[in-house]
Amino acid sequence: MASSILEIRNLRKVYTDGTSALQGIDLQVQQGEFIAVIGPSGAGKSTLLRCINRLVQPSEGTVMFNGMDTTKASGGQIRKLRREVGMIFQSFNLIERVTVLRNVLHGRLGYMSSFSGALGLFSKRDIEEAMHILHRLGLHDQMYKRADELSGGQQQRVGIARALSQQPLLILADEPIASLDPVTSESIMKHLHTVCREDGITCLVNLHQVDVAKKFATRIIGIHKGSVVFDGPPEQLTDEAAERVYRK
Repeated sequence: MASSILEIRNLRKVYTDGTSALQGIDLQVQQGEFIAVIGPSGAGKSTLLRCINRLVQPSEGTVMFNGMDTTKASGGQIRKLRREVGMIFQSFNLIERVTVLRNVLHGRLGYMSSFSGALGLFSKRDIEEAMHILHRLGLHDQMYKRADELSGGQQQRVGIARALSQQPLLILADEPIASLDPVTSESIMKHLHTVCREDGITCLVNLHQVDVAKKFATRIIGIHKGSVVFDGPPEQLTDEAAERVYRK
């Protein structure tokens, strides 16, 4: 039986303007799961992911990741947390003026001293591994191009490669296909799903597209107004269940 890598208990987030984004989320995630988090805009999906890696500070509750209560983490613990949790963004978050290879290597910064990182003193092993990852994602011909020379789909593959270079235990993907066309979206989800399965990486991916969630996820979590209203395998997400997630 797979072991639990992430356990969330009574997670709440209220922003300073009074917006209640999360209202007591309880989740347990097993190692190796590929989970799609669905829900309408403003449901709290992005806040949930960002509370896990402490890009957002929760208002209440606990997030246990790999034995660490991330809500109480500080300093070196947060640095360790962000090494072990890769993040993929809707807007790619690449440094456009530098090469694809250099962008991927930035995933190693959490393992380096500030001095070495500032000077870009990456080891030969890190460079070789970054090249290998780019090869896996079909980007070996693009590695010396500037990031802004790539298409949106290629840039998102670079984002996946950067996350993989961290050698993470968990990947959080926040609407990774929201700005892409359907064909490119399918390709990105195939790449993400394949590398996570092959490397045994747990993944939580926020999606708007229910059909995509059903196709790739081993489990779907539906969030409505900050609460979990569905949690189960794709085949149990009936039209009636989806209506509960997306009801006005």
